[in-house]
Amino acid sequence: MTTTPRRETLEKLTPVLTKRWLSPDAWRLDVYQRLDGYAALRKALTAHPDDLIQLVKDSGLRGRGGAGFPTGLKWGFIPQGDGKPHYLVVNADEGEPGTCKDLPLMTHDPHSLVEGVIIASYAIRANRAYIYIRGEAVHAARRLRNAVQEAYRAGYLGENILGTGFDLELVVHSGAGAYICGEETALLDSLEGFRGQPRLRPPFPATHGLYACPTVVNNVGTIASVPYIVLGGAAWWKSMGTEKSSGPMIYSLSGRINNPGQYEAGLGITLRELIELAGGMQPGHDLRFWTPGGSSTPLLTAEHLDVPLDFEGVAAAGSILGTTATQIFSDQDCPVYATYRWLEFYHHESCGKCTPCREGNYWMVRTYRRILAGQGTHEDLDTLLDTCDNILGRSFCGLGDGATSPVTSSLKYFKQDYLDYIEGRTAPKLSEKTLVGAH
Repeated sequence: MTTTPRRETLEKLTPVLTKRWLSPDAWRLDVYQRLDGYAALRKALTAHPDDLIQLVKDSGLRGRGGAGFPTGLKWGFIPQGDGKPHYLVVNADEGEPGTCKDLPLMTHDPHSLVEGVIIASYAIRANRAYIYIRGEAVHAARRLRNAVQEAYRAGYLGENILGTGFDLELVVHSGAGAYICGEETALLDSLEGFRGQPRLRPPFPATHGLYACPTVVNNVGTIASVPYIVLGGAAWWKSMGTEKSSGPMIYSLSGRINNPGQYEAGLGITLRELIELAGGMQPGHDLRFWTPGGSSTPLLTAEHLDVPLDFEGVAAAGSILGTTATQIFSDQDCPVYATYRWLEFYHHESCGKCTPCREGNYWMVRTYRRILAGQGTHEDLDTLLDTCDNILGRSFCGLGDGATSPVTSSLKYFKQDYLDYIEGRTAPKLSEKTLVGAH
């Protein structure tokens, strides 16, 4: 039975990036313009680029792609007067299991992203920008390309934008559907036409990014926030969220809840409140474990219902806010099997460039198959932890590190579930056919 959220909980909702989503045809330029569309651009183009960078710094906006790095600080790293072209690249390769905030934004309100791109490009003195979107996201890419064409026709893109002398070319590029291209340097390699694999850093994209030139890489939600900050101001933005994690965030809720979907609220809301907003847990289900930021973040349990979901609060609880992809599992779900399925994904999506990730995920998947087929041993648990220790901090990029998160956290909180498979108290979930080549 769906429960109705209390009034004080409903007041936690702060529709900013999502405020146009329910407006009919909000993805069209004429509707967008009636709803304050491109007003921020007109205001921004009258300001000095450095003032815009300072505004974003003052707002406290942090990256919405997972790392939470201060956006204004990243923009400020771009060297000026270096004689090189500057680039803005938007990471729209949303591939984290459970994450679903950028795709609906681009589908329902693509012009907010386009407007944010123009403002950000003006601030960092870039005359060419790219939006790298996941290849499978056909509908979102179609909406986005249509918005770009409308913006060109209206004079918001191209040469001499709104008569200011600022030029900008914007390209929407569809990738081939590799999760590794969500890592910013692998994305840049893919954009240049190479195989998507992470680069060694330093040098960093701020000085040697796309085509070895100064580049800013930001997430969709980060760039789409910029027009609202320009119109509302830094103080207004900081009035939402917490002191160190300012502004609203789109939380993607999925799993054992009555109303899965996207819920935008100020950073610092709790899972208890989000579940209430989502109509409560499904009948007959009690919360057991959940991911605060996607499958690459350490699992939390029902004991963490009141942890503030901001960058600092989640870190203090031993996890990562990540992409705020909140996957909710109940007492009827198996943490061992869930971890196995996530590991299958990371093994499949590993680019293979480094040995720890390539080999570690391969062998961990096979270890999980043995355990879930009822043929695991107590030594397998030590092997899993030892493998995670050899992957964490030793992989070329964060994909390997993220793959260890559900393994170590599930063993921390649910070791008994593993022992129940190993000691025969839980019936096998996998057949012996899955063990071919697993030893």
